[in-house]
Amino acid sequence: MHVIVYSQIRQVKGHISIMLCAVYKSFKKSQTYLFIAKRDDFSPVPEALLAQFGAPQLVSILNIQEKTKLAQTNAAQVHAAIIKHGYYLQLPPPPIDHLKEHKKWQENQKGKNNEIT
Repeated sequence: MHVIVYSQIRQVKGHISIMLCAVYKSFKKSQTYLFIAKRDDFSPVPEALLAQFGAPQLVSILNIQEKTKLAQTNAAQVHAAIIKHGYYLQLPPPPIDHLKEHKKWQENQKGKNNEIT
């Protein structure tokens, strides 16, 4: 049985209170997710983006509210993007440059040692 979930948006006093959307992950790009208003309806997503994203795998159907906590973004950003563009692309956080962080730590340690002597 194939179930199609349509986006549901309810407004309360001009504010969006609830949005049902589908979340897909990319096989090509680690930690990259695509939120869309309707399950399996990728028509609002640009073809170039879909090509880079690869074959999307459904991860979840989310009932997003303004107070919903999301790992990498906030619900208001997802709401706004889906309403304006029909999708929201969540990219992974930038990688941590451990060498840069270590050098910064070393400089801080040198400064602390100079203050003591």
